[in-house]
Amino acid sequence: MLGASEIRELAERLGIRPTKKLGQNFVIDPNTIHRIVAAADLATDDVVVEIGPGLGSLTLGILAQVDYMIAVEVDPVLASELKATVTRHAPGKCVDLVLADALRVTELPKPPTALVANLPYNISVPVLLHFLEVFPSIQKGLVMVQSEVAHRLAAKPGSKEYGAPSLKLAWYGNAKLAGNVARSIFWPVPGVDSSLVYFDTSADRDQSERTTVFEAIDQAFLQRRKTLRQALAGFAGSPALAEEILIKAGVSPQARGEELGIEEFIAIARAK
Repeated sequence: MLGASEIRELAERLGIRPTKKLGQNFVIDPNTIHRIVAAADLATDDVVVEIGPGLGSLTLGILAQVDYMIAVEVDPVLASELKATVTRHAPGKCVDLVLADALRVTELPKPPTALVANLPYNISVPVLLHFLEVFPSIQKGLVMVQSEVAHRLAAKPGSKEYGAPSLKLAWYGNAKLAGNVARSIFWPVPGVDSSLVYFDTSADRDQSERTTVFEAIDQAFLQRRKTLRQALAGFAGSPALAEEILIKAGVSPQARGEELGIEEFIAIARAK
């Protein structure tokens, strides 16, 4: 496991200066790594994909539980050092490295069964949803994100944090908060708090409906204070047509998006 001093020495040797543009905040506390991996509930035969391994702290923690994993890294300097770090600290373990922008990845060496990552804050939700869409083999995951985002992902209908990210993750399955993470365990120290979100993909959905369901969700929360009759006017073609769809779906036209669960939005998509 990499400690704080080794991480800083490694970064200095590589000429790495963590940047906000890439959302680079490296975890320097081994106890937090153990906690993240434990919360991910990994089996020894899981094929884990990690997004943004950075200097490899979390990578080594994951490899303490599994023999093989996939790491997706956009920074070529960090990517070039990762395998050497694994060889040095986790001999006998295997990492397939994919040098790419995570938002553009459509193929991996093996179908992943789990996703574990300290996601870049500026693209955390789009990256998570992209991987769940493109890699249906993912059964579960544990992500560390900005606390505000974590609460949105795990929010339930009626709460102030509830919105499009909550519903889109609910399309795939269940999500829950898995704890908070102190700012002090990062280098550099971020200006925001972080939290963990655990999710599974246990929902059995008709993936051919996803695009229409997500379109309805986006429209409903574009102006979240509007009633669905008004908010879904663009989705349906007019307020009157939106009302017809809502009634057919068994949803009150006077309801607001924040009151509905994923099943109601599926019903709306099917009624279109």
